[in-house]
Amino acid sequence: MSLLASGDGWTVEDVVCYRGPDDRSFEEQHDHVTIAVVLAGSFQYRGSGAAAGRELMTPGSLLLGNAGQHFECGHEHGTGDRCLSFRYTPAYFEAIAATVGRGAARAFDLLRLPPLRVLSSVIVRANAALAGSAEVSWEELSVSIAAQAIALAGGRAPSRAPIRAAAIARVTRVVRMIEQQPEHGWTLADLARAGKLSPFHFLRTFEDLTGVTPHQYLMRTRLRRAATRLVLERTTILDTALGSGFGDLSNFNRAFRGEFGVSPRAYRAARRSAGTSQGRRHERRELVDHI
Repeated sequence: MSLLASGDGWTVEDVVCYRGPDDRSFEEQHDHVTIAVVLAGSFQYRGSGAAAGRELMTPGSLLLGNAGQHFECGHEHGTGDRCLSFRYTPAYFEAIAATVGRGAARAFDLLRLPPLRVLSSVIVRANAALAGSAEVSWEELSVSIAAQAIALAGGRAPSRAPIRAAAIARVTRVVRMIEQQPEHGWTLADLARAGKLSPFHFLRTFEDLTGVTPHQYLMRTRLRRAATRLVLERTTILDTALGSGFGDLSNFNRAFRGEFGVSPRAYRAARRSAGTSQGRRHERRELVDHI
């Protein structure tokens, strides 16, 4: 765990875990309100209190934790994960909740937000910030993530039947397979075969555990990685599209616009413009400090 940034009421840490199936999970406690962006790997997250239950955490999802809440993280079906953990004092978090229109923030009654379309942009920003992009302010990102989590976690998730441990293991295997090769032309039949389930049962189980369908999960994994490449690399948009698993540029442009609301070219231009503007503001602050 390494501290990346902090301010008055918030911190952000890079949390890398190497635990695996042979390591026993142990009870911990959130000392602050916590929202963690899962960047890689997968794990089981068990919570107590208002959000009691168990969820499978996968890349693109947000882990939610209340101050004082007891929890466990287990790696029964795979080794390791990486998260960006944003932690807030209750007073700071309540101030953000008030700006979102929620008044005083009540405890999260969910353990997880799945990898939804509305979260893709902020997760790309988190990846870019971790990679050292000058365009992203950690303080601004911490506020944005908190505001989105508050808005999206407004109600309790619908109850569902318990899912067997064997099914969780199979879906986890498929999630990690997608994460390793999102550009591969996976079909539902391929993924179901890897999970050793019929296509129908695999589809239903995958969606129950991750909150999205296998196709949605695969597409969002590809699009988040493509968006990160657009920000950090100087590859052409065509090369980015083909390297991300899209068969042609028109399909990539259409899917990208549907996910992020703008074309890949406009997205790259806006992010680079934001980075240039932030750099100029930083230069002006340095000049003022020098004077």
